[in-house]
Amino acid sequence: MDINLPEVVAEVRAVFERYERALQACDIPVMEEIFWNAPETTRYGVGENLRGWQAISDFRRSGKLGRFRRKLINTVITTYGRDFATANTEYQREGEDRTGRETKTLMRTPEGWRIVSAHASLLGVTV
Repeated sequence: MDINLPEVVAEVRAVFERYERALQACDIPVMEEIFWNAPETTRYGVGENLRGWQAISDFRRSGKLGRFRRKLINTVITTYGRDFATANTEYQREGEDRTGRETKTLMRTPEGWRIVSAHASLLGVTV
């Protein structure tokens, strides 16, 4: 298996960056497009566990996330072959002291690269 083929990394980075712009602009249609529209898709956030594309869409459309600005730190994109990838990053939201972490798992579909699983958490949060 070829790891980190430059052209595949570039494709995934472009999707990752497009999603980040949509996230900060609260561009729901783009965020929905980039998540795989399937019941197997998951998104575990700082305060929610969402299973299935519809649950993720419902959360986004609820307005609970809101607009925010953040700076990404230490982003690592790794591709495995031509159809599977992970993107890991740390982030710092404006006005917040804690650092967040985020992982996205992506796969190539007939429609293009899609996030099939995502997880976000804040350092220092205990449950």
